Amino acid sequence: MNLTDQIMRPVGQAARKTTLSGRVSRYDGLLLECDGFPVSVGSVCSVQTAHGIDVLGEVIGYDEGRNKLILYESGAAVQAGARVSLLDQGISVDVGDAYLGRVVDALGRPLDDQEVPKGAASVPLNGRMLNPLARALIPGALDVGVRAVNGLLTIGCGQRIGIIAGSGVGKSVLLGMMARYTSADVVVMGLIGERAREVGEMVRSIMDPAARERISIVAVPADRSPLLRIRAARRATALAEHFRDQGKNVLLIMDSLTRVAHAQREIGLALGEAPTSKGYPPSVVSMIPTLIERAGMGVGENAGSITGIYTVLADGDDDNDPVVDTARAILDGHIVLSRSIAQMGIYPAIDIPSSISRVMNDIVTPQQQAAARKFKRMVSLYNENRDLMLMGGYISGQDSDLDEAVASWPKMMSFISQSAGQSASLPESQQTLSAIVGRV
Repeated sequence: MNLTDQIMRPVGQAARKTTLSGRVSRYDGLLLECDGFPVSVGSVCSVQTAHGIDVLGEVIGYDEGRNKLILYESGAAVQAGARVSLLDQGISVDVGDAYLGRVVDALGRPLDDQEVPKGAASVPLNGRMLNPLARALIPGALDVGVRAVNGLLTIGCGQRIGIIAGSGVGKSVLLGMMARYTSADVVVMGLIGERAREVGEMVRSIMDPAARERISIVAVPADRSPLLRIRAARRATALAEHFRDQGKNVLLIMDSLTRVAHAQREIGLALGEAPTSKGYPPSVVSMIPTLIERAGMGVGENAGSITGIYTVLADGDDDNDPVVDTARAILDGHIVLSRSIAQMGIYPAIDIPSSISRVMNDIVTPQQQAAARKFKRMVSLYNENRDLMLMGGYISGQDSDLDEAVASWPKMMSFISQSAGQSASLPESQQTLSAIVGRV
């Protein structure tokens, strides 16, 4: 099967019957220009190379009657005058149950050495705009199998939440735990711009026989084209939308949103956009809400949900990064992973006082709300006075609240800590939390 046939899309089949094509007039290793012919932004084209092997590229814009493309493969031997032909309009993608238990790339090509999945339906790559007033309300909590999240930062079905952290503090392990232990009907995971080694390890860890039949993975490593990284994020979201429209509760995990933003920055700068805050062009700021808003509750009485979990890298542990700020403003909460907590050997290294779930109070009992508030207050009180206690400047009995926090500290750290092979259900997490904080 050649590269063209691997697309296997209905629109692509129709496009190949046309004579829409042009010739390369400019190519600088990243941006390719050809004669203008009628195509839309996002269309996939086939480009001839000097070796007689076609490579794929995507239309990103137009200028003075010429089409601008970026190839999916860098360093292709493309010569001036090479033929550029429309292959696929790029507006629809294949979806269906055939993608469950599978690992594919941004174009739907298998990465698991199996046959090309043939979905039963086709949906828009960029989704459909929904009336916000027609969306159903969040019905209740989603069990993610992580004790600290279930008890202190309860996530609702249809909520969008971010995991904000620097590199190397345990994001991937936490995501793997959520993917394996969640109560969601379907898990769609987009591994965008990660290291190839990490992609392989993640796939092997979560694709166990017990969970693989409800998990679908779209993976594009860091060394692939920025357009493929963006397309992978949109494809994973489109797949989640398909299952939501079937009335299922979907957990959409995007690792990471920052890598998608970096890919859009590359495209924007190639198109001549002016870099603004920390080198990010305006298109990045507009793309993040567009992608995130596709998750959430569906429309109708029997609507399903997409619970979106997006990892956001805080470069240099800087929580004021433009991507972090933009994501935090549009998301329904955030979980902050702390490097100092990870250095203490506590995993997942969740900074409880700095994290928040904005829908938690709407989906849990007043008793759990009070217990979570007391837990956070005791953690903050202990951390604020830790240096003072280490210097011997505090004597037990001076502050009853601090005494309670000191006495409960080992139990609180045990509550937050959880091994990757251990699952903690939502009721179990709530009962353990109540036992630690006592009557509130």
